[in-house]
Formats: sequence, C-alpha cells, structure tokens
Amino acid sequence: MHKVIAIGDVHADWDTLWQALRAASCLGLDGLPTPPVRAGAYQVILIGDLVHPKSAAGYAHLTGLDPFDPLEPEHVRLAARAQLGPLEQLRAYQQAAPHAVHILLGNHDAAALDPRFLLGTGGGLTHPEFDPEHGGLPLPPHLHAWMSSFPREVRLGGVQFAHVSPLPQHVHYDDLFYSDRSSKTWFRDTPEYVTMAGLGFGVYGHTPVEGGVRLHRDDRGRPLFALIDALHEREYLELLWDEGESGAVRSVTEISF
Repeated sequence: MHKVIAIGDVHADWDTLWQALRAASCLGLDGLPTPPVRAGAYQVILIGDLVHPKSAAGYAHLTGLDPFDPLEPEHVRLAARAQLGPLEQLRAYQQAAPHAVHILLGNHDAAALDPRFLLGTGGGLTHPEFDPEHGGLPLPPHLHAWMSSFPREVRLGGVQFAHVSPLPQHVHYDDLFYSDRSSKTWFRDTPEYVTMAGLGFGVYGHTPVEGGVRLHRDDRGRPLFALIDALHEREYLELLWDEGESGAVRSVTEISF
C-alpha cells in the first residue's frame, strides 16, 4: 500500500506549495524529501503549471510591485527572476527522490519552455516573463532541460494523473488545444471519458476549483475522478493506492491544511 499526495497547479504560489508538502509530511526542514518519500512509501505528484501567477495580486505578491505591469520590461524580468529561485529549490527536491516525486508538464510550463503562445487570463493579464520577445528572460539551460523532461501523464495501475483530462488531445498544447473549449468543460459535459479510457480513477488540474478539491462519482457513487487545481483553496488530494495486482485506489481524501 502506498500513499499518493497529489497537488494541483502551483502558478508560482511557492509558499503555499511548501506548506502543503510540509502538511503532508513530505518536506523536511532541510527542504528535501522526508524519509517516507525517499523510501517510495509516499509518492508526490504535482499536476503541472509551476509558473505564471494566476492574478495581478499574485504577481504583486511575487515581485513586491503593486501594481504589477506586464507591459513594463523591468517588472516582467523581476517576475521571471522571482520564479527562478523556487524552481531551483523544487528541482533539488525532485532530484533527491526522482522515483517518488513526479511533476507533470502543464500548458503554462510548456509556454515557458517554448513561448510561441503568449498566455493570459480573461481579465487581460498576460504572462510574458519567460518570453524574450515580450521583455522576459529565457529559462536558464539547466532549468529548461529539467522542465523539458516532465512527463505529460503518470499512471499508477489503473489511476491516471494528467494536467487536463484523460483525452489524448489534451496533452499537446498547440493551436488546437487553445481553440478547444473542451479542455475546460469535459468534466461537466462528458465525465464518462474516464471510464471510456479504461481508467479506474483519474486526477486532473488545469481548471481552477472553487471551494476545494472536487471529487466526481459515477452513478453508483464510486469515485471516478478528482479535479485538484485547488492549491489556492489550501487543499490537496491524498490517495491510498494498492500496487498489487489490482492496482486499485483504496481511499481518496481531500486534505485541507
């Protein structure tokens, strides 16, 4: 039996990420994995989108600039530099237990690696900090190589962890992805995709969840999938997973911290 700690989209909210890892007994005082993580008894999965604060307030908190102006190059470069230190810390954490700490590639991470798409919010906030053509700084080569190695899904038996959904087209962050509304609506319109993919359970992020982790059950009341983009609500997901022949999820719990 293994414990899986799945944490939703970070979006540069580093303080809350460290607090969640400490609450889950996964982060030691030295900033590195605790013995249960190193031993593989605890599996840590970050669902992606490490970079780009979600709001102007998030950028102001990150940079100390209020208001933060995404059109001002010095503000943008400061936002980039403010994210590099925590990325270095997370890289050291993950590389201390690569068998037990898994980080998925989110669409914001992909945009930092290859800034063909200038991502933004419905309110007009853009995320140019790693795009030199918009005043930002490129990721340093070693961080670029590390983030480029992130998988697009992790599977433990019949349990899938992916950034967006169980659909194969939702792991390629291209023009089609950004023009397809289903990445934000699939869980309401077609939740049966999880069963159709032959999965016993799915864990996904990408769509912010208000009120905490959202657990979806099938018609029989059995857990089908969870939406966990809820770090901003100070919640993460804890699963007990049987690595035996069944590969079954024994329990699913939303944890507040």
